[in-house]
Amino acid sequence: VQLQASGGGLVQPGGSPRLSCRTSGFTSDSYTIGWYRQAPGKQRELVATITSGGSTNYADSVKGRFTISRDNLKNSVLLQMNSLKPEDTAVYYCNAKRSVGSVIVNYWGQGTQVTVSS
Repeated sequence: VQLQASGGGLVQPGGSPRLSCRTSGFTSDSYTIGWYRQAPGKQRELVATITSGGSTNYADSVKGRFTISRDNLKNSVLLQMNSLKPEDTAVYYCNAKRSVGSVIVNYWGQGTQVTVSS
């Protein structure tokens, strides 16, 4: 099982990078895929999720600026980030989650660093 996050880097304020989470080793189209982030000294927090049916959920801090989407044919979930702010600086992680009966199956990928700075 792998979740490969990419697309991070150094971005100027107001920039619009796109993160990609490529999944392999499991049937990701039946999972809710999420992006989470962790800034230095802070807890990991939810950024956005998308269910297998395409329903989306966003943290208040990114609503209207970030868009999550999935391409099941490519086993990928994208996070389009617009109007970036310095406070968006964090390591971004992708997550796949699914309930199987009473068991929650949970996979994490490695993070990709996003640094917003001029």
